[in-house]
Amino acid sequence: MTYVWDDALTEADRLVIKKGGYGKKRGLGSKPLLVIIDVQYNYVGEDVPIEQQLDQWPSGGGSRAWDAIRSIQNLLETARTCGIPVMHTRNVQKKTLFFDNFSAKAERDNTKYLDGRPEAQIVKELQPLENELVLDKSYASAFFGTPLVSYLIKMGVDSLILAGGSTGGCVRATAVDAVMRNFNVAVVEDCVYDRIELSHKAALLDLWMKYCDVSASEEIIRYFQQLKSEDTRG
Repeated sequence: MTYVWDDALTEADRLVIKKGGYGKKRGLGSKPLLVIIDVQYNYVGEDVPIEQQLDQWPSGGGSRAWDAIRSIQNLLETARTCGIPVMHTRNVQKKTLFFDNFSAKAERDNTKYLDGRPEAQIVKELQPLENELVLDKSYASAFFGTPLVSYLIKMGVDSLILAGGSTGGCVRATAVDAVMRNFNVAVVEDCVYDRIELSHKAALLDLWMKYCDVSASEEIIRYFQQLKSEDTRG
């Protein structure tokens, strides 16, 4: 399998990976949860090259984000068909920006990130169903300051399938925190995005080397379908 970071590696990098034995497959369990991270208008923007939409959407991913959304739509449809539970997260601030550590690092109109603003909503293309959980968070990891661990234990989840954005921010933070809590994790390569191409490639490489699986959506779709087939056979 080829990966998106392949063209960024030096010969020395390739030797480190080979000799260190990095990138071993972790594998997935029998009780996955699809987690779609922060696919909100603030972090997606318009479906045009990123540089053309930054005046209106300074944290939007542009067309790269929308390419991922189209892949997430296929993954989400399969999950729903196969009876795989789905959770959506939103990164929002509640009433005040006082606790927003992102705003301390970005000079922009941060009032757009307050809960209730239209820019903070999940895009309509991935609108959650009534029976799908929506987890609000205020920091990068979906585990920090939220009841996510408690939810996963009660649901009997053993594996997280991560999609959304950004790859080097909230996706990476959530993946690492999940692995630290002994959940199996797969980040779906064509279903995640970042504003910075270098951040996207470096985060996926780092996750693949040391923490979790990085898989194509076709592989995860087959995994969902296999679980449904096994469940049907009883």
